[in-house]
Amino acid sequence: MRQITILSGKGGTGKTTITAAFTILAKRAVVADCDVDAPDLHMLLHPEILETGEFRGSKIAVIDETKCIKCGVCREKCRSDAITQNLTVDPFSCEGCGVCTIVCPVKAITLTERISGYIYISKIKYGFMVYALLNPGESKSGKLVTVVRQNAKQLAEKEGNNLIIIDGPPGIGCPVIASVVGADAGLVVTEPTMSGIHDLERVLRLLKHFNVRPFVCVNMYDINENNANKISRFCEENGVEVIGKIPFNPVVTEAMVNGKAIVEYSPECDVAKEVAAIWNRLCTELSLR
Repeated sequence: MRQITILSGKGGTGKTTITAAFTILAKRAVVADCDVDAPDLHMLLHPEILETGEFRGSKIAVIDETKCIKCGVCREKCRSDAITQNLTVDPFSCEGCGVCTIVCPVKAITLTERISGYIYISKIKYGFMVYALLNPGESKSGKLVTVVRQNAKQLAEKEGNNLIIIDGPPGIGCPVIASVVGADAGLVVTEPTMSGIHDLERVLRLLKHFNVRPFVCVNMYDINENNANKISRFCEENGVEVIGKIPFNPVVTEAMVNGKAIVEYSPECDVAKEVAAIWNRLCTELSLR
């Protein structure tokens, strides 16, 4: 089974657009949207939800009013100010650290698991899709990404699919690490800006650390060909293959507004042709066919 993660150092580089296109070009795959804080791949692939599961990634303090003696020690020691003046727990502030359970003299406080988000297993036109949504303010996004990937792998094994395409979250934090560890390749989508170059360097260091084979794609390369050439030189000096350069074309925005991947909406446009070429090169490099 092969796993490809599409990632970027920042949001808005076209990562999800390319993931949607790859899913269609693959024709039969399991796709995992691991941007659990703000998943949007479903807006282009229109999944039919088959199963919904609860994700219990964090805990919350619960005060037993029948035992509480109103001493206020829990409120005094809570570093998150999650205990109100009435000695109730503010669920949005509580971090589940457990300090209150330790300092309570009558053991009136316990920690209980709470629903931190939801996981969805779904059917799409071109295979299957797994994605999740973390509730606002919740942590444990890295743990949820791991669960999404586990579900995707189990689904791929069950359905006899040998390819998982992962839409990774932006940046280099915990959820990104969880989305790339164990992957066969990472396609970094960057753009020809100074911040794009800086973020590309960070992501490539991350992939190198976890021994994931890197590829680079420069999106909208023609809006600043100077910077695009800088990216190419940097990659060449560091032994990283630039597997494609996608031109700017407003039709990509039109496709997104219409809820379609670019290879579906306008298969003959220059962007769709270059994305298809990138996919074919990846297939050759990774022996996917």
